Amino acid sequence: MTSQVSSPAEHADGAVVGEQRKPARAKETRRLDRVIIRFAGDSGDGMQLTGDRFTSETASFGNDLSTLPNFPAEIRAPAGTLPGVSSFQLHFADHDILTPGDAPNVLVAMNPAALKANIGDVPRGAEIIVNTDEFTKRAMAKVGYAASPLEDGSLDGYAVHPVPLTTMTVEALKEFELSRKEAERSKNMFALGLLSWMYHRPTEGTEKFLRNKFAKKPEIAAANIAAFRAGWNFGETTEDFAVSYEVAPAAKTFPTGTYRNISGNLALSYGLIAASKQADLPLYLGSYPITPASDILHELSRQKNFGVRTFQAEDEIAGIGAALGAAFGGSLAVTTTSGPGVALKSETIGLAVSLELPLLVIDIQRGGPSTGLPTKTEQADLLQAMYGRNGEAPVPVVAPCTPTDCFDAALEAARIALTYRTPVLLLSDGYLANGSEPWRIPEVDELPDLRVQFAQGPNHTLDDGTEVFWPYKRDPGTLARPWAIPGTPGLEHRIGGIEKQDGTGNISYDPANHDFMVRTRQAKIDGIEVPDIEVDDPSGEADTLVLGWGSTYGPITAAVRRLRAAGENIAQAHLRHLNPFPRNLGAVLGRYEKVVIPEMNLGQLATLVRAKYLVDAHSYNQVNGMPFKAEQLATALKEAIDG
Repeated sequence: MTSQVSSPAEHADGAVVGEQRKPARAKETRRLDRVIIRFAGDSGDGMQLTGDRFTSETASFGNDLSTLPNFPAEIRAPAGTLPGVSSFQLHFADHDILTPGDAPNVLVAMNPAALKANIGDVPRGAEIIVNTDEFTKRAMAKVGYAASPLEDGSLDGYAVHPVPLTTMTVEALKEFELSRKEAERSKNMFALGLLSWMYHRPTEGTEKFLRNKFAKKPEIAAANIAAFRAGWNFGETTEDFAVSYEVAPAAKTFPTGTYRNISGNLALSYGLIAASKQADLPLYLGSYPITPASDILHELSRQKNFGVRTFQAEDEIAGIGAALGAAFGGSLAVTTTSGPGVALKSETIGLAVSLELPLLVIDIQRGGPSTGLPTKTEQADLLQAMYGRNGEAPVPVVAPCTPTDCFDAALEAARIALTYRTPVLLLSDGYLANGSEPWRIPEVDELPDLRVQFAQGPNHTLDDGTEVFWPYKRDPGTLARPWAIPGTPGLEHRIGGIEKQDGTGNISYDPANHDFMVRTRQAKIDGIEVPDIEVDDPSGEADTLVLGWGSTYGPITAAVRRLRAAGENIAQAHLRHLNPFPRNLGAVLGRYEKVVIPEMNLGQLATLVRAKYLVDAHSYNQVNGMPFKAEQLATALKEAIDG
């Protein structure tokens, strides 16, 4: 993850490193406004590392960017098979972009499986770089190629660059004392060097990264750097690559500031740390590892210097139980999981609703049901977040819309939890968690003040004049109960999972009291202050509104831009707060003849909107584990406008 300082335009230089990389003669350089590259290979080929390094150098150069890592769903599928293909797509541009792109302009295919798994997404005329060394009869037969696609004419519509990546990497590393198998592992660095030359990417950061990564194995570091440089030199000297490309920094897209490339999970981790500092509370994470949420546990475990405590529990139930205990003790408490874990945590979330303690439950949604598709994305946990508990147990729900928005969403979830003494569900997903984009690091004085006041003494006077502490005596504005640190003299109180008596917190079986407490807890959630939803309707003449939530923001916005460029009037609004809804949502929906709600589920937000506002909202849905494509959505929305 590379930092960039001040205006990104200041980082436009530095593409050539070392005398040996000066071209023997000038090659043509073409200027492009954007490029979409997809690296694809076996899960052991290092495609995620290759894509991450290319992304980091692109961020340091100052382009706007968006990424889509795509991991195999199996832990280790057999080498060379379709289920084992791993890919990383990067869209970078000299202007503001919103998605990783619909179709790659360049496909780097490290083996026949990678080619076959991805060729359907590649438009005619695009460039395909193939590692010819891997196109053996056995490897091709494994994925169903009866004849070599490099020779049978099936790729005639593409600009194919056959490159013996493996052989050339081994040759470049012959001076090192490495076995052939060890040398072959660096072929991804050769490919990275070639693409770095092809698109004028900086190289210093990657070489520094390799030295640091293999600091304890300097021979391996040197070998990877040599392979990286060899790929660069090959691009300069070969006749097959006669053209290189430039994509200028997105100088007008970014306000001046300090930027870095950041993924959604990393942004969420930083947001949690910032929230704890702004609240002046220790941060406690009780968690059980689960894809795609584990990176938050990994990152926070490194941040002990910020007063962060992480507990890797033996299971999901223990993780949230420990977090709830930390909330009782006065910490900013967090538990992270995915959909299967939310199901296991549901009873403890209900307990937190009853105890009325602040607790952040972060759900990085993935494909389901049951354990589902651990590496694929989905938005199918919304109804579980809303209603997945026994009894009337209302919980606020917040959803970030981009990888960088995960930082702000964490702060907002913490604000609600601390102000209203309630568990809060934050719904991210695999697309946001693993995707990345440039992020302007905020100044500390831009962050909200989240400090809370713990109970300091008695808050109620009995009829006989005795001053006592009532744990369920509420703030008249927020309906939040006081938060008392255990062990504070005079503030001894009882809380538990059985229904409480209003005010005292004593166990109560009284029906009227239960009815009152249920309604009060619901009123507290209904009364949470959230911003009004903003509508993007430039002409003011649109009849159709596109309503989204979560990670559909990028594809929806890109699709809306395409339609407006084609002369269509269409409005857009996006929800961050899903419970409670913004107070003006009903009025907004009532202004439009048609409301279309695209979701990566079978229509969960549409169900909620139709039920609450009696609006004939139309769903557009997919649940294939991948985000929407902008062109796909634009077509569907055009049909809605014309229908």
